[in-house]
Amino acid sequence: MHIAIAGNIGSGKSTLTRMLARHYGWEARFEAVDENPYLEDYYKDIHRWSFNLEVYFLKERFRDLIDIQSATHTIVQDRSIFEGVYVFMQNNKAMGNLSDRDYDTYMELFEQMLEVVHYPDLMIYLRASVPHLVGNIQKRGRDYEQQMQLEYLRNLNQRYDDFINNKYRGRVMVIDKDDLDFEHNPKDFAQIVDRIDQTLFGLFSPLSSCTSQ
Repeated sequence: MHIAIAGNIGSGKSTLTRMLARHYGWEARFEAVDENPYLEDYYKDIHRWSFNLEVYFLKERFRDLIDIQSATHTIVQDRSIFEGVYVFMQNNKAMGNLSDRDYDTYMELFEQMLEVVHYPDLMIYLRASVPHLVGNIQKRGRDYEQQMQLEYLRNLNQRYDDFINNKYRGRVMVIDKDDLDFEHNPKDFAQIVDRIDQTLFGLFSPLSSCTSQ
């Protein structure tokens, strides 16, 4: 089984991935962002290196998805190939960082990949407001994230909502993150677990009250 955790930068994807893996005994799968050989060049010249960066991420995410599909155990994944395409790649294109030619080549490659991969059994989308995202980003203190523009986060949020509501065709659970602290509040985490149990295994707790979609 394949569970994907989706959400904007600072929404708590990695934390929830680790907690669910520990709770259920699932394997946690994280994206190796820092290992992208184009990352340093990208931040020096975004327009020049955007296509290279995005193609590398696409290749790595596709390889991960093939590996996940061949697994005989459940894997919970921090960010999926679908977000990489419909949120981050689309945002890069809208910012003028890719030519139409490069974008068309990328999307054709992705569409060919879709012929051999499947949607996750469940995608959990952590929906969070920009102030909530900013608070989490500042709290974790990663240097390269501290200069991130508010408009960038707003644009990503809009693309996430469009992705979840209009483009993604798999099964989705939406969790409104602003009023939850599942890392430090066991009751909040229990609500999420109750919903996952209900969705995946047909189990139901009448006390579960997280936002649903």
